[in-house]
Amino acid sequence: MGELVRIERDGSVATIRLDRPPMNALNAEVQAEIAACAAEVSADPAVRSVVVYGGPKIFAAGADIKEMATLGYAEMAADSKRLQDSFSAVAGIGKPVVAAVTGYALGGGLELALCADFRVVGQGAKLGQPEILLGLIPGAGGTQRLPRLIGPAKAKEIIFTGRFVDSAEALAIGLADKVVADEQVYAAAVELAARFADGPAVALRAAKQAVDAGLEADLATGLEIERLAFAGLFATQDAKEGMRSFLENGPGKARFSGS
Repeated sequence: MGELVRIERDGSVATIRLDRPPMNALNAEVQAEIAACAAEVSADPAVRSVVVYGGPKIFAAGADIKEMATLGYAEMAADSKRLQDSFSAVAGIGKPVVAAVTGYALGGGLELALCADFRVVGQGAKLGQPEILLGLIPGAGGTQRLPRLIGPAKAKEIIFTGRFVDSAEALAIGLADKVVADEQVYAAAVELAARFADGPAVALRAAKQAVDAGLEADLATGLEIERLAFAGLFATQDAKEGMRSFLENGPGKARFSGS
């Protein structure tokens, strides 16, 4: 358990909670603790879904500029690899992940939210990639994950201008999946994550991996990824239970064990 990022558990839903006030700036220590928490929830079979949360006032306002300002190329070449790896650890969690976005999700903060499968956003939230205003570009996935989510033209406009996106626009362009009152963000994110907590864990992991890997491949390769995952699930107890329950009781009544 880290000092700046911790895991909080509510039944089978785990929350990765950033706690570096006032802005949750993503310095090297926070990055390392994010990666450690992601690895822990990934490996814990009791965790069935995950929420990433920065607290009631702010998600994360980006990298620690004071820490970065003194670095040269050689140092940043190494540090940027650590930053990307820590976020990729969140993206690689083999369980449904929901980002609960309050306040600001800027720069690295938005890039962290992009690593989730879904984003629940507060009405007063502001999202953006303002790195261009520093003479930089996003370095933790913004130029890659953002266009894959909202399309290249809109992503370029947001990245090129560095402007902030409000919650209404975020919902309209697909950057947010749900917008709620600011004080309801965390509860709504947990509620969404809990929808998956009783599902077939192996099938959910396979579905996530098939979608994510298929997006990086041509259609034929993606279909093969899907086919192999689909066939492999016939070795699980959940598939046997799901089909048995469907035949006996109709759809949506199976009780899955996650095996």
